[in-house]
Amino acid sequence: MDMFSQDRNALRKQYFEAWQKHLGGLPLTPLEAMIADVIADHPEYHDLLESEDLALAREYFPETGETNPFLHMGMHLALREQVSTNRPAGIRAVHKQLSRALGDPLEAEHLMMNHLAEALWHAQRNGLPPNEKQYMQGLRELAKERGRR
Repeated sequence: MDMFSQDRNALRKQYFEAWQKHLGGLPLTPLEAMIADVIADHPEYHDLLESEDLALAREYFPETGETNPFLHMGMHLALREQVSTNRPAGIRAVHKQLSRALGDPLEAEHLMMNHLAEALWHAQRNGLPPNEKQYMQGLRELAKERGRR
C-alpha cells in the first residue's frame, strides 16, 4: 500500500490492516507499527475499526461538526514523521517543549495539528507548497504560550 495514494478506500484499508495485524500479534512494517500506535492512542476509534465495510463507506462532514477519524489519525502520522525527522527544522524541540508543558505528547500533537491543518489549507488554497516558516512560527508561538502557563 502507498500512504500517498489518492484512493480513499485504499488509505483507510491501511488502518484496518495495521490494526488487525497488531491485534493478532503479527509482524508489522514500520509504517503499520506507526499506524497501530496512533490507533492505540485513540480508543474512541476502535469500534470504527471493527467494521471495515461501514467505515469505508462512511462520509464525514466537518460543516456539521463531524471529525473524520482517518484524517485525524493521518495528521498524527504526519506530525510524528515530522518530529522523527526534525523536518521542518526545530519541530522536534517544539514537540518536546509542548509535551513537557502539557504533560502529554498526544495532547501536544493535538494542539500542533491545528497549525499543520492551517498550513496545509493555505497551501492547497494558494496552489503552493506549505510555508514551513509560517508553520514553525505558529508552533513556536504555541509552545511559548503554553510554556508560560
